[in-house]
Amino acid sequence: MYESAAPGASPHFMEPDPIRVERVTTASKIFAHTRWDAVPALASLFHLAYFLALFFLYPRTPLWVMLILGFVYALMVNANINGIGHNFIHNPFFRSPLLNRLFGIVQSIACCFSQTYYDAVHMQHHKGNADRPDQTGETIDWISIYKHGHDGEAENPWSYMFLSFFRDDVGAIRRELRKRGNGDLLWGNLELAAFATTLFVMFLFNWRYMLFYFLPFFYLGHCFSYLNGYYRHYGADPDKPMAWGVSSYGKIYNWLFFYNGYHAEHHFRPKVHWTKMEGFHRQIADLQKREGVRVIERAHMLGFLDPNLPRRSKHRGGATLSAASAELNK
Repeated sequence: MYESAAPGASPHFMEPDPIRVERVTTASKIFAHTRWDAVPALASLFHLAYFLALFFLYPRTPLWVMLILGFVYALMVNANINGIGHNFIHNPFFRSPLLNRLFGIVQSIACCFSQTYYDAVHMQHHKGNADRPDQTGETIDWISIYKHGHDGEAENPWSYMFLSFFRDDVGAIRRELRKRGNGDLLWGNLELAAFATTLFVMFLFNWRYMLFYFLPFFYLGHCFSYLNGYYRHYGADPDKPMAWGVSSYGKIYNWLFFYNGYHAEHHFRPKVHWTKMEGFHRQIADLQKREGVRVIERAHMLGFLDPNLPRRSKHRGGATLSAASAELNK
């Protein structure tokens, strides 16, 4: 089986594409693509166990140890959302639809958000590919770094990091899931109920743990995720499919995030399996250089430390020039 079109590509990208990528297949009766997906699946179960262990350790462990463990949990939320959960959206791990649904519940409890709701937001992200606002000020991508920016410039990374958590339009997400007509809205609500019930029970047993320990680290983890997302697109070119994302090729980073560091490659071909990402990168490396794909040396969450970080004023000028060109071509 091959894929030769970019799923979720922007409407202007309609040119024939000679790049063909072979998809992974397996004879496994459990896994849909490869038995290697057992690794992220087990990592998700470990995350769930870690989440539950924090609750039991809290009254029995010194505060300084719990603070370290809480910070690790926040980092795990970031890695899970952008590694395990992200790959699960594009290439569900299991052959059984029920097993995939149950895994979504595991993910939802571990990260305290709905995996299916995340699916809707992420698919919208691929429809817009971090697009700039149109004439009405709207973006196709609900989480575009340009959505709350000004003058065609990306939003300040710190406001994006700390405020994006509160910006989700639950109504819009539900409408999108309802349109699918495949039970996603029902399962998304079950996931919401599963993690909300878990947190409520924890609150009943130890409200101090929930309010003063867990919720701050839970929020921090999602902030890390948004910071990660910001630098996966800051400096990218929303008008070039090959350069829709920013890539980072550090080995350890990509092992922990299941190759989501190859983000320009991922946006160009969202269905490429994480085990094939290195080979796909080698296949299109020359094209990427020609199109000016941005690459950073550090993990995306540390993108603000990149010595070659584009100046935001440069983005303003580029966006203005692009808008002027569009007006002339009408």
